[in-house]
Amino acid sequence: MLSVFKNYFTITKKEWNGMLVLVVLILAVLLAPDVYQLIKKPDAVDFTRIKEAQVILDQAVIEKTEYGIKDKPANYPHNASFSSIKSKAEYFKFNPNHLPEEMWEKLGLSERQIKVILNYEAKGGRFYKKEDLQKIYSVTAADYARLSPYIVIPERNFNKDFPDRAIAFHTKPAVMVELNQADSAQLTKIKGIGPAFANRILKYRNRLGGFYRKTQLMEVYGLDSIKYEEIYKQVEINPTEITKININTCDFDDLKRNPYLSFKQMNAIIQYRKQHGNFRSNERFKKRVDFE
Repeated sequence: MLSVFKNYFTITKKEWNGMLVLVVLILAVLLAPDVYQLIKKPDAVDFTRIKEAQVILDQAVIEKTEYGIKDKPANYPHNASFSSIKSKAEYFKFNPNHLPEEMWEKLGLSERQIKVILNYEAKGGRFYKKEDLQKIYSVTAADYARLSPYIVIPERNFNKDFPDRAIAFHTKPAVMVELNQADSAQLTKIKGIGPAFANRILKYRNRLGGFYRKTQLMEVYGLDSIKYEEIYKQVEINPTEITKININTCDFDDLKRNPYLSFKQMNAIIQYRKQHGNFRSNERFKKRVDFE
């Protein structure tokens, strides 16, 4: 009986050595993280970011007391690097149009940023609203956020600014193009519209079925508010030229061309017709399709 137990529980020298090696390896794995923490030197604390954060908080207090700013801009870059905020900038109300170079410097912009702005104005560029400053690629989101509360752009009064040309401009525009009938050649007659913009306008008009208001031009890719200001007095819209969609006979491909319809809305239209038949009135259509 004793010999049977010895056969099962007796350990040879080779097996004993193997157990010792295994125990050592297990202990090494368990102790490795603690040993690493003892050997590794802790990272140095960067106090410069703390100082920059304090500068920003101090500036916020100044803005609130001196200029009556109750809230920071909605698009303030919460995740922006503190280094992007110019701590030495001087803040004052300003019009970005033709602002002298030294004034931009006081506002904390770099020489490169100022050069880009001046080149933009030299080519005929103009800021019509404060958001247009964001279109300057050298102006960062952080720069715009800190400067936007101080931007003041007076509304343009054509009669006052150009008294000698006001009457002529209003009574005899350079060109007048009807957007829903014009072809590519007619669109290029509009001052400020080249072949590329003309093709984009035509493609977007085909998706819509026609324009029903001028401001829809700003939905065309690349046509921003500045370009719109340049061309909107040269175009007109005839609503009777709009091609309408028959909501009871159109298919999914007809609907998906319209940029204003979501997949959910298109699917709701198709499914309603399958289950209940045609829409009998605009009121029923609006009730069954969620346009929120």
